[in-house]
Amino acid sequence: MSNTVSLEKGAKVDITKGTGLTKLAMGLGWDVNEGKKLNNESFDLDAFAAVLKGGKSYNGTESLCFFGKLTTAEGLAHSGDNLTGAGDGDDEVLQIDLSKVPADADEIVFAVNIYKADERKQNFGMVDNAFIRCFDPSTPNDSLAKYDLSEDFSGNTGVIMGKLYKKDGEWKFQALGEAKNGNINQIFQAYL
Repeated sequence: MSNTVSLEKGAKVDITKGTGLTKLAMGLGWDVNEGKKLNNESFDLDAFAAVLKGGKSYNGTESLCFFGKLTTAEGLAHSGDNLTGAGDGDDEVLQIDLSKVPADADEIVFAVNIYKADERKQNFGMVDNAFIRCFDPSTPNDSLAKYDLSEDFSGNTGVIMGKLYKKDGEWKFQALGEAKNGNINQIFQAYL
Protein backbone atom coordinates (compact mmCIF):
# COMPACT_ATOMS: atom_id res chain seq x y z
CA MET A 1 0.00 0.00 0.00
CA SER A 2 2.99 2.28 -0.28
CA ASN A 3 1.54 4.07 -3.33
CA THR A 4 -1.80 4.79 -1.64
CA VAL A 5 -2.93 8.40 -1.83
CA SER A 6 -4.37 9.31 1.59
CA LEU A 7 -7.13 11.85 1.20
CA GLU A 8 -8.69 14.42 3.48
CA LYS A 9 -12.31 15.52 3.21
CA GLY A 10 -12.93 17.25 -0.12
CA ALA A 11 -9.66 16.08 -1.69
CA LYS A 12 -9.65 14.66 -5.23
CA VAL A 13 -7.37 12.28 -7.08
CA ASP A 14 -7.12 10.95 -10.65
CA ILE A 15 -8.01 7.25 -10.85
CA THR A 16 -8.13 6.27 -14.53
CA LYS A 17 -5.91 8.90 -16.15
CA GLY A 18 -2.91 7.12 -17.63
CA THR A 19 -3.82 3.78 -16.03
CA GLY A 20 -6.15 2.20 -18.59
CA LEU A 21 -8.26 0.80 -15.73
CA THR A 22 -11.78 -0.27 -16.71
CA LYS A 23 -12.59 -2.10 -13.49
CA LEU A 24 -12.43 -0.59 -10.03
CA ALA A 25 -13.53 -1.55 -6.55
CA MET A 26 -14.46 0.52 -3.54
CA GLY A 27 -13.86 -1.09 -0.17
CA LEU A 28 -15.73 0.32 2.81
CA GLY A 29 -14.77 -0.63 6.34
CA TRP A 30 -15.60 0.18 9.94
CA ASP A 31 -15.31 -1.05 13.53
CA VAL A 32 -17.87 -0.80 16.29
CA ASN A 33 -16.72 0.97 19.44
CA GLU A 34 -17.63 -1.75 21.95
CA GLY A 35 -17.57 0.75 24.82
CA LYS A 36 -20.36 2.79 23.23
CA LYS A 37 -22.77 -0.07 22.45
CA LEU A 38 -26.20 0.15 24.06
CA ASN A 39 -28.19 -2.87 25.24
CA ASN A 40 -25.58 -5.15 23.63
CA GLU A 41 -27.31 -4.65 20.25
CA SER A 42 -25.30 -5.74 17.22
CA PHE A 43 -24.35 -3.20 14.57
CA ASP A 44 -25.10 -3.81 10.91
CA LEU A 45 -23.69 -1.19 8.58
CA ASP A 46 -24.65 -1.34 4.92
CA ALA A 47 -22.68 0.05 1.99
CA PHE A 48 -24.51 1.22 -1.12
CA ALA A 49 -23.79 3.05 -4.35
CA ALA A 50 -25.68 4.73 -7.16
CA VAL A 51 -24.84 5.83 -10.70
CA LEU A 52 -25.81 9.47 -11.32
CA LYS A 53 -26.25 11.87 -14.19
CA GLY A 54 -26.38 15.55 -13.32
CA GLY A 55 -26.70 14.81 -9.61
CA LYS A 56 -29.72 12.52 -10.03
CA SER A 57 -30.04 8.76 -10.24
CA TYR A 58 -29.33 7.55 -13.75
CA ASN A 59 -32.31 5.20 -13.87
CA GLY A 60 -34.36 5.79 -10.72
CA THR A 61 -34.15 3.03 -8.13
CA GLU A 62 -32.68 0.68 -10.76
CA SER A 63 -29.33 2.52 -10.44
CA LEU A 64 -29.05 1.78 -6.70
CA CYS A 65 -26.75 -1.11 -5.71
CA PHE A 66 -26.98 -2.47 -2.14
CA PHE A 67 -27.37 -5.73 -0.19
CA GLY A 68 -30.92 -6.12 -1.52
CA LYS A 69 -29.92 -5.55 -5.16
CA LEU A 70 -26.41 -6.85 -5.72
CA THR A 71 -25.96 -5.73 -9.36
CA THR A 72 -27.11 -2.95 -11.65
CA ALA A 73 -27.23 -2.64 -15.43
CA GLU A 74 -24.87 0.34 -15.06
CA GLY A 75 -21.92 -1.83 -14.02
CA LEU A 76 -22.14 -1.93 -10.22
CA ALA A 77 -21.87 -5.11 -8.12
CA HIS A 78 -22.09 -5.46 -4.32
CA SER A 79 -20.11 -8.10 -2.36
CA GLY A 80 -23.05 -8.90 -0.09
CA ASP A 81 -24.15 -7.91 3.38
CA ASN A 82 -21.62 -8.06 6.21
CA LEU A 83 -23.77 -8.20 9.34
CA THR A 84 -21.07 -7.48 11.93
CA GLY A 85 -18.14 -5.48 10.52
CA ALA A 86 -15.85 -7.85 12.42
CA GLY A 87 -12.27 -8.31 11.27
CA ASP A 88 -9.72 -6.14 9.53
CA GLY A 89 -9.94 -4.64 6.08
CA ASP A 90 -12.93 -4.08 3.85
CA ASP A 91 -16.30 -4.98 5.34
CA GLU A 92 -18.23 -4.55 2.09
CA VAL A 93 -16.95 -4.01 -1.44
CA LEU A 94 -18.63 -2.40 -4.44
CA GLN A 95 -17.19 -3.35 -7.83
CA ILE A 96 -17.46 -0.99 -10.79
CA ASP A 97 -17.13 -2.07 -14.41
CA LEU A 98 -16.52 1.28 -16.09
CA SER A 99 -17.14 -0.26 -19.53
CA LYS A 100 -20.78 -0.79 -18.49
CA VAL A 101 -21.31 2.65 -16.94
CA PRO A 102 -23.38 4.66 -19.46
CA ALA A 103 -21.28 7.20 -21.35
CA ASP A 104 -23.50 10.08 -20.22
CA ALA A 105 -23.36 9.11 -16.51
CA ASP A 106 -21.01 11.42 -14.65
CA GLU A 107 -20.89 10.27 -11.01
CA ILE A 108 -21.06 7.22 -8.78
CA VAL A 109 -21.70 7.94 -5.10
CA PHE A 110 -20.72 5.56 -2.28
CA ALA A 111 -22.35 5.61 1.12
CA VAL A 112 -22.91 3.60 4.27
CA ASN A 113 -25.72 3.65 6.80
CA ILE A 114 -26.57 1.82 10.02
CA TYR A 115 -29.37 -0.71 9.59
CA LYS A 116 -32.25 -0.14 12.08
CA ALA A 117 -30.27 2.73 13.64
CA ASP A 118 -33.27 4.52 15.15
CA GLU A 119 -34.79 1.34 16.55
CA ARG A 120 -31.47 0.29 18.11
CA LYS A 121 -30.51 3.85 19.16
CA GLN A 122 -27.26 3.70 17.17
CA ASN A 123 -25.29 6.41 15.37
CA PHE A 124 -21.92 6.92 13.73
CA GLY A 125 -20.48 8.28 16.97
CA MET A 126 -20.43 4.61 18.02
CA VAL A 127 -18.39 3.60 14.94
CA ASP A 128 -14.60 3.82 14.75
CA ASN A 129 -12.05 3.49 11.94
CA ALA A 130 -14.52 4.08 9.10
CA PHE A 131 -12.88 4.34 5.69
CA ILE A 132 -13.42 4.08 1.96
CA ARG A 133 -10.68 3.01 -0.42
CA CYS A 134 -10.47 2.72 -4.18
CA PHE A 135 -8.48 -0.17 -5.65
CA ASP A 136 -7.84 -2.18 -8.77
CA PRO A 137 -9.62 -5.54 -8.20
CA SER A 138 -6.70 -7.38 -9.82
CA THR A 139 -4.45 -6.13 -6.99
CA PRO A 140 -6.84 -5.89 -4.00
CA ASN A 141 -4.15 -5.26 -1.40
CA ASP A 142 -2.91 -2.09 -3.11
CA SER A 143 -5.15 0.93 -2.66
CA LEU A 144 -5.15 3.70 -5.26
CA ALA A 145 -6.71 6.14 -2.79
CA LYS A 146 -8.04 5.95 0.76
CA TYR A 147 -10.13 8.28 2.90
CA ASP A 148 -10.24 7.68 6.65
CA LEU A 149 -13.19 9.44 8.24
CA SER A 150 -11.85 11.30 11.23
CA GLU A 151 -14.93 13.37 11.98
CA ASP A 152 -17.39 12.54 14.73
CA PHE A 153 -20.77 11.82 13.16
CA SER A 154 -22.61 11.41 16.48
CA GLY A 155 -26.31 11.75 15.88
CA ASN A 156 -26.02 10.71 12.23
CA THR A 157 -27.02 7.31 10.90
CA GLY A 158 -25.40 7.51 7.46
CA VAL A 159 -22.45 9.00 5.61
CA ILE A 160 -21.85 9.69 1.92
CA MET A 161 -18.24 8.50 1.98
CA GLY A 162 -17.07 9.55 -1.47
CA LYS A 163 -17.71 9.57 -5.18
CA LEU A 164 -16.17 8.70 -8.49
CA TYR A 165 -16.81 11.43 -11.02
CA LYS A 166 -15.98 11.84 -14.68
CA LYS A 167 -14.11 14.86 -15.96
CA ASP A 168 -12.70 15.17 -19.47
CA GLY A 169 -13.40 11.49 -20.07
CA GLU A 170 -11.39 10.30 -17.04
CA TRP A 171 -12.63 9.10 -13.63
CA LYS A 172 -11.49 10.79 -10.44
CA PHE A 173 -12.28 10.04 -6.80
CA GLN A 174 -13.34 12.64 -4.24
CA ALA A 175 -13.53 12.10 -0.47
CA LEU A 176 -16.83 13.55 0.76
CA GLY A 177 -17.68 12.64 4.37
CA GLU A 178 -21.22 14.08 4.21
CA ALA A 179 -23.37 13.24 7.24
CA LYS A 180 -26.84 11.87 6.52
CA ASN A 181 -29.76 10.37 8.43
CA GLY A 182 -32.19 7.64 7.52
CA ASN A 183 -32.15 4.23 5.93
CA ILE A 184 -30.80 3.48 2.46
CA ASN A 185 -34.07 4.42 0.73
CA GLN A 186 -34.40 7.68 2.68
CA ILE A 187 -30.81 8.73 1.93
CA PHE A 188 -31.19 7.72 -1.74
CA GLN A 189 -34.32 9.92 -2.11
CA ALA A 190 -32.04 12.97 -2.49
CA TYR A 191 -30.87 11.51 -5.81
CA LEU A 192 -34.32 10.82 -7.31
